Amino acid sequence: MSTYNPNFVPPAHAPMPLNGNNPVNGVQGSVQQQPGPPPGQHYVPQKQPQQFQQPPPAAAFPGGGAPGNLAPPQQFNSGIANQFLPPTSGTATPLQQLPPSTLPPHLRPPTVNGPPLTNGSNGASSANSSRTASPRPVGAAPQYAQGPIAAALNNPPLASGLRPSPQPTNQSLANLTSNLGNLNLNTTRANGGTSVVPQQQYPPLTQKDGRGVASAQTGPPQFNDANSLLAASGGAAPVVPNSMATPFSGQRPPNLVPNPAKIFGSASVPGRPTPSPAAQRIQYGVPPPTNPEQQSQQNNNLQQAPPPPRVGAVWPPSLANAAAPGAQPMLPPAQQPLQSYPYSQAYPPAPQQQPQPPQSAVQAPPPGMFGAQPTGAPLQYQAQAPPQAYGQQPQQPPQTAPGGPYGTTAPLNVAQQGFSRLWGQDTIDLMQNRHILSPATLPPPKVVLHNQFHESINCSPSIMRCTLTKIPESNSLLQKSRLPLGIVIHPFRDVNSLPVIQCINIVRCRLCRTYINPFVYFVDSKMWKCNLCYRVNELPDDFQFDPATKTYGDVTRRPEVRSSTIEFIAPSEYMLRPPQPAMYLFLFDVSIIAQQSGYLEAACAVLNRHLDEMPGDARTQVGFICYDSFVHFYSMAEGLNQPHEMTLLDIDDPFLPRPDSLLVNLKECKELVRDLLKQLPKRFAHTHDPGSALGAALQVAFKLMQASGGRITVFQSCLPNKGPGALEPREDPNNRSAKDVAHLNPATDFYKRFALECSGYQIACDLFLMNQQYSDMATISGISKHSGGCVHHFPLYQKTKPHMVESFRSCFKRYLTRKIGFEAVMRIRCTRGLQVHTFHGNFFVRSTDLLSLPNVNPDAGYGMQISYDESLSDAKTICFQAALLYTNSEGERRIRVHTVCLPVTASLPEVMHSADTEAIIGLLSKMAVDRSVASNLSDARDAFINATIDVYNAFKIAQNLPSGQSGQLIAPRSLALLPLYILALLKHPAFRVGTSTRLDDRVYAMDCMKTLPLDQLMKYVYPELYKIDALIYHARNSNISSNQEDDEDEDEPLPELPRLQLSAEHLDSRSIFLMDCGTLIMIYVGLNVPPDVLEAVLGISSTAELGDYVYGLPNVVSNENDVLKRFILRLNYDKPYSALVQIIRDTSTAKGQFIERLTDDRSESSLSYYEFLQHIRAQVK
Repeated sequence: MSTYNPNFVPPAHAPMPLNGNNPVNGVQGSVQQQPGPPPGQHYVPQKQPQQFQQPPPAAAFPGGGAPGNLAPPQQFNSGIANQFLPPTSGTATPLQQLPPSTLPPHLRPPTVNGPPLTNGSNGASSANSSRTASPRPVGAAPQYAQGPIAAALNNPPLASGLRPSPQPTNQSLANLTSNLGNLNLNTTRANGGTSVVPQQQYPPLTQKDGRGVASAQTGPPQFNDANSLLAASGGAAPVVPNSMATPFSGQRPPNLVPNPAKIFGSASVPGRPTPSPAAQRIQYGVPPPTNPEQQSQQNNNLQQAPPPPRVGAVWPPSLANAAAPGAQPMLPPAQQPLQSYPYSQAYPPAPQQQPQPPQSAVQAPPPGMFGAQPTGAPLQYQAQAPPQAYGQQPQQPPQTAPGGPYGTTAPLNVAQQGFSRLWGQDTIDLMQNRHILSPATLPPPKVVLHNQFHESINCSPSIMRCTLTKIPESNSLLQKSRLPLGIVIHPFRDVNSLPVIQCINIVRCRLCRTYINPFVYFVDSKMWKCNLCYRVNELPDDFQFDPATKTYGDVTRRPEVRSSTIEFIAPSEYMLRPPQPAMYLFLFDVSIIAQQSGYLEAACAVLNRHLDEMPGDARTQVGFICYDSFVHFYSMAEGLNQPHEMTLLDIDDPFLPRPDSLLVNLKECKELVRDLLKQLPKRFAHTHDPGSALGAALQVAFKLMQASGGRITVFQSCLPNKGPGALEPREDPNNRSAKDVAHLNPATDFYKRFALECSGYQIACDLFLMNQQYSDMATISGISKHSGGCVHHFPLYQKTKPHMVESFRSCFKRYLTRKIGFEAVMRIRCTRGLQVHTFHGNFFVRSTDLLSLPNVNPDAGYGMQISYDESLSDAKTICFQAALLYTNSEGERRIRVHTVCLPVTASLPEVMHSADTEAIIGLLSKMAVDRSVASNLSDARDAFINATIDVYNAFKIAQNLPSGQSGQLIAPRSLALLPLYILALLKHPAFRVGTSTRLDDRVYAMDCMKTLPLDQLMKYVYPELYKIDALIYHARNSNISSNQEDDEDEDEPLPELPRLQLSAEHLDSRSIFLMDCGTLIMIYVGLNVPPDVLEAVLGISSTAELGDYVYGLPNVVSNENDVLKRFILRLNYDKPYSALVQIIRDTSTAKGQFIERLTDDRSESSLSYYEFLQHIRAQVK
């Protein structure tokens, strides 16, 4: 079938030049650029029926005389050529009567330098429907193809499998092989056969990296041109418009000119030719051909196919932002030629909208280096084409366009791709984009309300985020999307600027009790319509008074309707009793294991140092209880000059010996409290009691606190084994890596019942577990989970480990000095038609939508799942409102209100494209913890995978993608990171199997999944990896400039470092890397880091001076060290407390802690990221 385009009509004023620069062959983007021969090898051209009289000029081809930069010939429209060619006749014009042609042989006019060709525009005969490079005698074999693989197609194999030698032969053809196992490009022949592009062997090369270090290289040479680089990988190389070269110097038809401005909606004038920029006609660094032999060699390269990469070689290395969209072939859908790509290149890489950088600025790293990042699949995962029998038609994937409506053969143009990305509805093939993580930290997805004021004042995503930024209008539409609907909330987050209002009447809806907010509708100055239940309510007269300006006026100027996060000072009707004072009670484990760990000394020292910084007022009270096999009380009654100790021996029926002097006023008895804190570590230093009566200590603590409520802080270092709530060891150390994890549920309900009893009296319990051995956290952590408390875990704590002592001190300091809310309750309200059906976090559910929080702290996060009561078809937007009523440490009753507004949609594709991946991960992790406890860990892991498969199946149906295995995994941009995070969850200590994990560590990790705010949770699940070489170079450059100008700016902004995916392929032995895991920052030092860098950053001359376990960044007087400290401070800015810094050298025994966090790589018991994608793709039907 003819591949000519009958619809292609050039402008009438565009003549066809005869100097080789024609609008047919000079269009970039229709075919692939093919690399030239490597240095040291030459291709001897085959003898053509017509000969060149002189070498054509270098401007005829992109690349001049540089091998590897030649554009192969293209198929063109016969109708175009016939308009510019002279009439043909049956007799050829003599060659001596015409000037020599510089066109390639297969594109020469019929009367120039060759016999005439028959016009095949009517398509009546297959022999006349394509133009060949030379006339074919009657009875000769037809020429089936043109371009880079014409030589392979025009010589069909013999029946015996042998190929006749061309006439004449040359040395390059003798070097070709016919190994079908290395086949990377199959081309269909007319008779059903397959032409084989043989593999070319390359000699070893020597290449220097950016530092000037030579590295041996065996394999294909490095290419400066992105097209030739991708073509050498054996894949379908997208044609990149090269800013340094263009194949024509004149004009070309406008419909073949790729116009980047179309991305932004600018339309070009139809029918007007677009001249090429003058800069594109300059060939920098490319010498022109100097002799006819070199030009002939280039012409012969047009008939050669690119050699496939060596099996096992890391090839091709990536070129950052090197691929740019080129012009597509102007063929109707019915005549689109089917192209065969290797497995890793089933689709061309997604086009980039940035202009092509100069070739001198794009340097490909040498193969095998850590910096190499192939854009497609790793070579070991690329499927080799199986050998095809003669006459068998090879299977080819459907030709579609990346980011467009898949299932059609017409590719998207640049404007459509630009608009899809602008509207947030572009897609991506995850199989072709392994490096999917954005180098920059992406902001949360924007909520589009089509109201600029509402969008600007919507609730901050750091406080409340929904898993969907567009809510489905019905439950059936939500079920089709297979996405979870819920919100994650950080209600008591530290806010820099929080409006606080004190008024007599707090305006609320009379029906649903919603607080007035910016998204209500004002009927007039006296009436407003609730945005949740749609009831019309009256406004009080004093609402028209603006407290900011002290005047009466417009109601829309009130702070309540200008801020979605606001705090009210509650009047007396919001109090059931007078506000309680701040009450703190500390329980210390003083058993022999606790004394050996030495935690008590550090805890008392921190408490003594920050005693004045604890939240509270003049009524603040404090008390202390110690316990081993017995319970020890400390009375600090008035008149005593030192604390008085009392020991309770009957732990089975505990009681309070002196309830009036065990809790004392902190301000009045501060000196006694300080004296006690100094004596406690020495008091039990020589005891050898192995018992731990935790249950009895909790019972007396409850009796002591039930009158007023407050906070109980428990320090535990071993398994409770005495009195009420005694436990037995349940963990089997030999079964820590089993697939079926047992004992995730509590062994007894004693601690849960105690927590629920505390919750009724506004008492919260916080737990610090400093265990040396198994302590059954699954059971004893119930005192915090059901009372609104928090859990902190420091496994294997020892006072001889300075890093653990420092980490505990930082955490305990934050715990003592952070703000706190007492006797709190929180209610989540939804627009009519929605309701909250499941809560996640540490609390007690008092009613269907009311959470009891005896204590609320700024480091606690919560999650809620949302369900439908009725359809939302009549609503354009919906709202969620969280109201937190609490008593602050000064005894003031306050209400903090957060309101978020989201649009409603009836479109399934819009729902899929509006997904918030991080919020989905936050909600799924909480759901998986409940699934692990209620069922088993295997079910939770399967639920992760099934959720991913269901989402991509739903998107495939929503986009009408073709079914069956096509080698693609198409995902919306909004869900592109979902498999990456799901795999990280599967490898996290909370859910991993096959790796030895202590049971207490697993339970604590699960507790963090349920209670961490979303920003901290994402770093806990998928740490951030940076290469800090740019910081060092920035520091050196700024140091030089400051020395020259004598004006050093301390506030100079730091460079933005790109985030790297967690894979060892990014590691380099000559660089330093930093991994931010939240509470821990690891600095990985390569083995070959230059000594001057080590001296400036770490104060050492060699990595051998680093020990196996080094913590803390040393103080070095250097600009590089100061810049690194500033970068770490920036990372710690939004954290509750500064992270511990650990320095790991390449050969350290602690390297395993760093390597196990590289979740993209394969391990003994888990898949790599690409293998996980393959598994997901195989399940998506």
